[in-house]
Amino acid sequence: MRFSSTLLLIGLTTSVFAAPLDNAYHKRAAVLTTRAYADFQISDGVAGNALAEVQAKFPIDETDLANVDPADVSIISDARTTAESAETDAFNPAIAAASGAAATALQNGKIKNKVLKLKLEVLQLQIEQAQGSDNAAKITTETTKLNTNIALDKKAAGQASQSVAFTG
Repeated sequence: MRFSSTLLLIGLTTSVFAAPLDNAYHKRAAVLTTRAYADFQISDGVAGNALAEVQAKFPIDETDLANVDPADVSIISDARTTAESAETDAFNPAIAAASGAAATALQNGKIKNKVLKLKLEVLQLQIEQAQGSDNAAKITTETTKLNTNIALDKKAAGQASQSVAFTG
């Protein structure tokens, strides 16, 4: 009797350690907070480092996208939409109305804004992919656009970059 109790106890203990861990234990808490466009835009300053600036403003652990908090995904989505609206509703008219160095600085700011928008788009698609959606084709398309704009930003490295006033 004693032998079977000990064996049962060892068996139960072993099964507890061998059982797969539930994903709930791996879920991370939200790391982002909702902010106005002026607080997360990256267009001011100088061109050349847009991708790193986006990653600093949106510090998502890209090594574990399957466990990104849904609140962070929502913030990423909203920020991407806002950055897109800033491009069409503020940057484009401002660039059309400017000339010379001011137009160049605004264009550099627009490129940095596009890096912001596209990085957030790709990040959201990658998170959704890691969580079960099939976004492979869209990720490829948007990554190509992102890489093009990163290259444009790097080409203008050191040049002035200007943001636009935009409420979002």
